[in-house]
Amino acid sequence: MLLSLTIKNIVLIDHLVIAFENGFCALTGETGAGKSILLDSLGLALGYRAEAGLVRKGEDQAVVIAEFSSIAQDHPIHSYLNEQAVESDMTLLLKRSLGADGRSRAFINDQPVSVGTLRAAGGMLVEIHGQFETHGLLDQKTHRKMLDDYAGVDPAALPEAWRVMQDARQALDDMQEAIAQARAEEDYLRQSLEDIDTLDPKEGEEDSLSELRDRLMNKEKYVRALDGAHQALTEEGGVESGLHAAWRMLEQISAQAGEEMSAVTGALDRAGAEIQEAVQAIQSASAAFDESDYNLQEIDDRLFALRGQARKHQCEIDDLPRIRDELADRLSAIEQQDERLDILVKALDKAKAAYLDVARKTSQQRRKTAEKLDGYITAELPPLKLDKARFVTHIDGDEAEENWTVHGFDKVAFLVSTNPGREPDSLQKIASGGEMSRFMLALKVVMADVGMAPTLIFDEVDSGIGGSTAAAVGERLKRLAKERQILVVTHAPQVAALANGHYIVQKAGNDDVKTSVVILEDHSKRREEIARMISGSTITEEARAAADKLLEKTA
Repeated sequence: MLLSLTIKNIVLIDHLVIAFENGFCALTGETGAGKSILLDSLGLALGYRAEAGLVRKGEDQAVVIAEFSSIAQDHPIHSYLNEQAVESDMTLLLKRSLGADGRSRAFINDQPVSVGTLRAAGGMLVEIHGQFETHGLLDQKTHRKMLDDYAGVDPAALPEAWRVMQDARQALDDMQEAIAQARAEEDYLRQSLEDIDTLDPKEGEEDSLSELRDRLMNKEKYVRALDGAHQALTEEGGVESGLHAAWRMLEQISAQAGEEMSAVTGALDRAGAEIQEAVQAIQSASAAFDESDYNLQEIDDRLFALRGQARKHQCEIDDLPRIRDELADRLSAIEQQDERLDILVKALDKAKAAYLDVARKTSQQRRKTAEKLDGYITAELPPLKLDKARFVTHIDGDEAEENWTVHGFDKVAFLVSTNPGREPDSLQKIASGGEMSRFMLALKVVMADVGMAPTLIFDEVDSGIGGSTAAAVGERLKRLAKERQILVVTHAPQVAALANGHYIVQKAGNDDVKTSVVILEDHSKRREEIARMISGSTITEEARAAADKLLEKTA
């Protein structure tokens, strides 16, 4: 609810703090006292258009603060402010400063925000009917949601079916795009795959070829060293020959020398075997060079080819096997396109059918509820001096796919006709200011539980009416105040008398005229104000008696 409104330096107001009651609050006062200034000030705090002319003459800046309390924890404003990185609680302060140059600044809980954020937050807390004709219920964009809320439409069913359908559509689009791109480069892909397959690169091949290349480049040096080693071991006078000569000499005396000589001959045997193993290893190494599958030119050619493919595909040589698999997958997408596309097309068709089923059921629920809603609201109109008027919930439900949205295919608009024979049209085109407020009152009375704004403000709701019609307006406002905080600017004593909070707007002063607001808590003062509203500036005893009679309904 709107707890208080603080106004500083707005037109005729230098400094004013108004604390509002819960329930039904009436603002009264003589014409020109400044009731419209209060609404202008509140509108400023709610993010409506700011005009430099609102700043009090002689002042540099005007400030308005609207304080809201008892905001439910599940109210959408909390998640909205969370998204805007603004801290929120059960109490919120909406603040707007306006300079004499027309520039303004916006704040929520003393945190700077954009005017758009302030306006969005304000719209979640307050609906003003009558003065701000394009806001709230008069915005056709809100009508579909209001009808859905009133009908109890599942808020998640259609969005979920829409999401599944959009995901299926995106998957199909992605596949079609990938296939189109693959077709455009199919020849390139096939040639690239053939080139890599012909080359048949292996992971780690570059390192092994480079190592072999180094060895082949030093082949002559290696062969010469191996030959020299072989000669040193095997030629006459070499190690192997010396070992054999030593073994033969010792063998001649082995029978006489006994066990001591056996150890020596055993060592010579082992040394001979090791020498023979070394000779065989040298021979194998020499043969490997002679019988190698590669020569230096072949290795250079292969390294050149591998590096060329790596440059072509902008990768390392070791990545070529992976690139080969990717090329094969892209070609496979072309070769298997009919099968893959068929699967995705069927998935999209299934998602469309599911969406359309939910959309049709939702549309039926809307139409059924709209018929009841029209009857309920039309029944509320005669007591509000709108007995010739009709209320029509128009639903345009074209099922063509181009009309599908996340909320279905229905376009919903609340229309009215004020005279028989006249086609229903939007409120802005048909109704006067007072009629508009009364239509909105009837709508809100019927749909009391619908909408997020905890505070509703009605301006000019009693314009052009009196007597029983004004009493009917007051009774409906009082009934609506059981669900929401209601603020009404009224000239009708029948309306003001039913309020549980009565505020009088007064203007005083000669050279420095100022507007003030006083809450009439004393019964006698409230009686005087009701009597003034009945009889005018000269209050008669008859008027006071009539005021007493009206106030009896509040007691």
